[in-house]
Amino acid sequence: MVRIILSVFLIFHGLIHLIGFITSWKLAKIEDLPHRTTVLAGKVNVGEVGARILGALWLLAAIGYLVAGAGLFTLAPWWMGVTIGVTWFSLVLCLLGFPDAQFGLYIDVILLIFLYFGGKSGWLL
Repeated sequence: MVRIILSVFLIFHGLIHLIGFITSWKLAKIEDLPHRTTVLAGKVNVGEVGARILGALWLLAAIGYLVAGAGLFTLAPWWMGVTIGVTWFSLVLCLLGFPDAQFGLYIDVILLIFLYFGGKSGWLL
């Protein structure tokens, strides 16, 4: 049961990452998350090109979580490594997007702790 819940959570988390792609590429306006060309709480301006690169990285993280969720659901042997890798990647993106992405940062930290203890104890699957 934990496997199915975590699989759905990973897929949902991946879909949420699409927000970073959508806003960076100006594909839609999201009222609470405006298009930005800055990172690190507005301290560094990366310009439009940098914003699009970051948007592509958000898309990559979304795809990574979708793959991780599908891998866990099918019990693929590689799911844990992919999930840990994409979660660290997401954590860095959330730090860059702070404070807009602060909720994702908290989720990533909790997910890493959950994966660590769940993997060590064997109750994750």
